[in-house]
Amino acid sequence: MKAVRIHEFGGPEILRFEEIERPVPAADEILIKVYASGVNPVDWVVRNGGNDFLKPHLTLPMTLGWDAAGIVEETGSSVTGFKKGDEVYGIPNFPGNNGSYAEYCAAKASQFALKPKSISFNEASRVPLTALVAWNALFELGKLQAGQRVFIHGASGGVGSFAVQFAKAKGVYVIGSASAGNQEFLKQIGADEVIDYKTQKFEELLQDMDVVFDGSPLRDDNERLKGISILKNGGIFVSVNVDFPFSDEAKNALAKKNAKGELLYAQTHHFEWLTEIAQLIDEGKVKVIISKVYPLEQVAEAHKESETFHTRGKLILEVRKED
Repeated sequence: MKAVRIHEFGGPEILRFEEIERPVPAADEILIKVYASGVNPVDWVVRNGGNDFLKPHLTLPMTLGWDAAGIVEETGSSVTGFKKGDEVYGIPNFPGNNGSYAEYCAAKASQFALKPKSISFNEASRVPLTALVAWNALFELGKLQAGQRVFIHGASGGVGSFAVQFAKAKGVYVIGSASAGNQEFLKQIGADEVIDYKTQKFEELLQDMDVVFDGSPLRDDNERLKGISILKNGGIFVSVNVDFPFSDEAKNALAKKNAKGELLYAQTHHFEWLTEIAQLIDEGKVKVIISKVYPLEQVAEAHKESETFHTRGKLILEVRKED
């Protein structure tokens, strides 16, 4: 089968389009005939050698890609929840070396669910990793509930745009930050208020937030302190930047508010959450936004565009055409 592999760490030029053997699923795995794979910032972070959190888990050579949508080709001997022919979406074993930039991938069945019926494979591959990050941040770590208020920093990105929609679907008042060009977009997907982070100071406009979710890639302690400053007493601050620990100043700021600071290390409950997310998509409560679709062999171009951080929604690698 064809796959995109790396044999060393570095820039987009190290990505190799090559022929490898098709994987064989273990007892608890399913073999997926991949139709599409999402492109996430973590893909090129790993390609570059990873960060302090990821490095211990990386082995070469490896097939990148941790968003897959496709059809079950084969099931392991202990798998009961899926059968051949099921249309599924989910996350291959992150951060393992058998990813979804390939015609087939084997992954634990517990990390997949039946894909939303109302969307294509390309659209479905946009969902798993970013959607689970958003869901975990808001509801598992943030304990967000209907009637509460959340501020989402970096709301127009792949994770942020899902966070806006999930929170709104659950009856939360949503305030998001984005550049001027993405203001209308955020309102269209459900934000109640939008703050232009380039011209407005959210720390002066907001207060008593139940949850602040920092989905921005910016590692800046001053920005983190501003986010903590707008929490209510007992509020929760959640960040996706696991390689940027809370400073002593940030910990003190949290303590003064009896607030909790959380770093999102891993997603759990894949099957349950992906099943609920699929239902929200099929009910029309959550929209899937794709920025651009590349054929698999143009993976280097997709990585270059992802590294600009200027995409709205998600970049997709189309592995094979949908029937």
